Amino acid sequence: MRKIWLLPAAVLLAGITTISAQGIIVSPQWLNEHRNDPGLVIVQPAFLKLDYEKEHIEGARYLWPDWLTFNSPEGTYNPPDPAGATKVLQQLGINKDSRIVLCHNWSDVSITARMFLTLEYLGLKGQVYYLNGGLQAWKKAGYPVTAALPVYKKGNFVAGSINPVLVDKEYVLGALEKHTTEVVDARLKRFYDGDPTGNPRDGHISGALNLPYPDMVDSTNSIKPADSLLNRFIQVLPDKNKEVVAYCFIGQTASVLYLAGRAIGYNMRVYDGSMQEWSRIPELPMEKTKKE
Repeated sequence: MRKIWLLPAAVLLAGITTISAQGIIVSPQWLNEHRNDPGLVIVQPAFLKLDYEKEHIEGARYLWPDWLTFNSPEGTYNPPDPAGATKVLQQLGINKDSRIVLCHNWSDVSITARMFLTLEYLGLKGQVYYLNGGLQAWKKAGYPVTAALPVYKKGNFVAGSINPVLVDKEYVLGALEKHTTEVVDARLKRFYDGDPTGNPRDGHISGALNLPYPDMVDSTNSIKPADSLLNRFIQVLPDKNKEVVAYCFIGQTASVLYLAGRAIGYNMRVYDGSMQEWSRIPELPMEKTKKE
């Protein structure tokens, strides 16, 4: 039986019956039952290959996050160009009909969420899943790991139809003028309020709400249960019909909000330039809630 979160009846969102309607956050039990399904590809993002080489789920393939993000003079954590991404994903053995399960290690929740967003951006929406709790949850459930490197064929996926989930500053400016879009700061409240960050200006985008990304994650580095996510979201974003544009420092931790919001049916996007860009342009509106 497929084990994916179900929303309790008391907190069902209008028009949503279960989290399986999105189907993006899966349990170790689900993965164990489905890991030999045709077309299923397990990918372990990690900054250090050493962690992957030490242990991983059998068949899992290594993804260095910087292969699908890059830095430039214009900013940090830019989305990849389709041609470069196509090469990376084909080398991972990903086909146009693959289903991809991302498995993080230790506390690499936000970077794995960013990889989730990036794969959806590249045209794989509906084919990407997130293993809740990552490798530690997998081992805790009693499932084996290995150091053996997998052997697989080159894939045929071609990044083409870009899903516009990453937006720019002009989009955010437009969103601030619309009543159908909410802009949400994913940083800790103290930074939202105005504590120093090292950026040219402190505070938050004028009119933005605050929904800190750590509220989505528990002490085991697992995404919290669906009812907890929903209860937290509706405290800040009671109207699920409104589009949500999340931002943070550089576009990484806001990806956790993207993942959590997607899982409970919100229409999510991420402002990729985030405060690294916004704070440097004096014409862009900012405010503080912290008293001087």
